[in-house]
Amino acid sequence: MRMPLVRSLALIALILIAAGLSAGAQEAPEPVYGGTLRVAIAAEPPGLDPTISTSQEIARMVYDNVHQGLVRIDRHGRIVPALAKRWTISPDGKVYTFTLREGVRFHDGSGFDAADVLEMLQRATNPASGHTHPEYYRDIASFTAPDPQTVRIELSRPNSELLYNLARPDSVIFPEGTASGQATHPVGTGPFRFVTWQRGSLVRLARFDGYYDPKLPYLDRVEFRFMPDPNAQMAALQAGDIDVIGYGLSPENALVIQSRPGFKLLQGSSTADVILAMNNSRKPFSDVRVRQAITYAINRREVIDGAMFGFGIPIGSHMTPAEPYYVDLSELYPYDPEKARALLVEAGYPNGFEATLSLPQPYEYSRRSGEVVAEQLRKVGIRLRLEIVEWTTWLSRIFGEAQYDMTIIGHAEPMDISIYGNPNYYFRYDSPRVQELLQQVTAATGEAQRAELYAQIQRQIADDAANVFLFAAPQLAAMKTSVYGWWQDQPTVALDATEVFVAP
Repeated sequence: MRMPLVRSLALIALILIAAGLSAGAQEAPEPVYGGTLRVAIAAEPPGLDPTISTSQEIARMVYDNVHQGLVRIDRHGRIVPALAKRWTISPDGKVYTFTLREGVRFHDGSGFDAADVLEMLQRATNPASGHTHPEYYRDIASFTAPDPQTVRIELSRPNSELLYNLARPDSVIFPEGTASGQATHPVGTGPFRFVTWQRGSLVRLARFDGYYDPKLPYLDRVEFRFMPDPNAQMAALQAGDIDVIGYGLSPENALVIQSRPGFKLLQGSSTADVILAMNNSRKPFSDVRVRQAITYAINRREVIDGAMFGFGIPIGSHMTPAEPYYVDLSELYPYDPEKARALLVEAGYPNGFEATLSLPQPYEYSRRSGEVVAEQLRKVGIRLRLEIVEWTTWLSRIFGEAQYDMTIIGHAEPMDISIYGNPNYYFRYDSPRVQELLQQVTAATGEAQRAELYAQIQRQIADDAANVFLFAAPQLAAMKTSVYGWWQDQPTVALDATEVFVAP
């Protein structure tokens, strides 16, 4: 029954592409002020502080809307000024000097200056602070404030990724002394201030009249509504209860939106790698031959057709074509069930084995991909039990404790291949070679050298079959035709409403 479904979905995909998916690309009118934008997101986050949780739903709501850092990533993927209006880098690449904006105020009325930046850096570099990614800041040797409008960061060695890491949600800046309350009541410098979090329902933001750019934002209010069911999202959009499905639009719903008057569809690129993650510390996945067998047993194109109506690009390692150092390794493990069976015999599993595939409840792409993967692995003797897991449980049990066999999830954060250097990350991949290469790439100063090192990293984790790299997910968003200024591409995880407006 699988193949007719795949063929029909692929046919629909061709129809969609022929029709032209970027239906929302019409010329925008002059921006207007006012109004409320209601945005559906797939899951309610565990908190609202992006520095202490890896939940991407937090960043989607607060990045550059509520919270800002010294620099930020714009809609084109560029690193641009945010709370720092400019910066310089010493010739040896070890000293960064940031000049801060004057007159910036936080939403609580307090003024922003270098002391707030120093506290962010203190937390980021303190292993006991609970900061999510201390590895981003490991090369920072010291940080000082020569005056209230200047911050100087000195590195123990050159780190070409420092600016990028300072542009991540992990590096947003709070008013000094308020970090403990940010998870429930975020206070930042962004164009929108936090108003309320109605648990189980929505997060509401309102225009911050004290924003340092007086021309922005255009909207009065933004509401992020938690709607895990994609069909419920579609029904709400068509009924006028929401204005935007900002990401993760299912492909069949893209077909519906493309043909409905009064709505438009945006199709763009994203940095989301969808992977079949395997617990490398748990048998039989601790055996590279088993991981390689699983990789050979999976037909990526069939997964893309069956789960995504053909939308998606096969990948072979942990980068997508939207990222600057991407290498196409999608043919490294061609679909070869016979090779998969031979590797299983060699590893001591001639009759295959049983395992559990845990799929996070809010994400339709994960469940659909899991069904296709389970059928493909069944053909080589690997029998999977599909387990649907609530998102909070997935975060705690699978991501936090690595209590699982296999799971399917999209890694949306850009340039996050450094997670393969952390043996305690949830797939428990431990490669001294990759750890050494990651050390080298951060110290590299030339672009050619960085590109070569990133190519070696991608090749090594692919050779080790650390996970099965399924596809790069597209960015599909649906909205009313009156909505303008939405990001078509997603170079970082953000639903940035700063420049969004609703035309009359």
